[in-house]
Amino acid sequence: MNRVLLTGRLTRDPEMRSLPSGKAVTNFSVATNEYRGGEERTEYHSVVTWERLAEICGQYLGKGQLVSLEGRLQTRRWEDDRKIKHYRTEVVASSVEMLSGRRKKDYAVEAAAQALETQAEMMGIDPVDADDFDGLDEEVVDETAGDALDAESAELEPVAA
Repeated sequence: MNRVLLTGRLTRDPEMRSLPSGKAVTNFSVATNEYRGGEERTEYHSVVTWERLAEICGQYLGKGQLVSLEGRLQTRRWEDDRKIKHYRTEVVASSVEMLSGRRKKDYAVEAAAQALETQAEMMGIDPVDADDFDGLDEEVVDETAGDALDAESAELEPVAA
């Protein structure tokens, strides 16, 4: 039976690409740790995902995230232009589970962007690029932001405990 179960952290962001056939493939690396005799030993595993799983991994996974994956070992063999044989063993994942979720900074950035967009809509303003704010006084920007926050907090109703 060829079955691999790994839990570890991504060492880099996944690299996703599409083959000429239209299939999606994503490559990334996972680091696992083993503790024996008071020493830590780290192993690095190349992981490949295909089709829909590849699209999901490419979209949602990032460096440092803790994942659990299941798959099989596969060794590819090829010969380069100089007739040198190469071998690469990798885990072809059939399932990937995100254990750490998104990083806090990702949530914060998304929440801030949504709040700004909502405030702009409430004020009847179309969202603009940051470049459009070049040259504005910081006081004017701060006052506008404060007014928008006051308007937003005025709509909140207390919740009974």
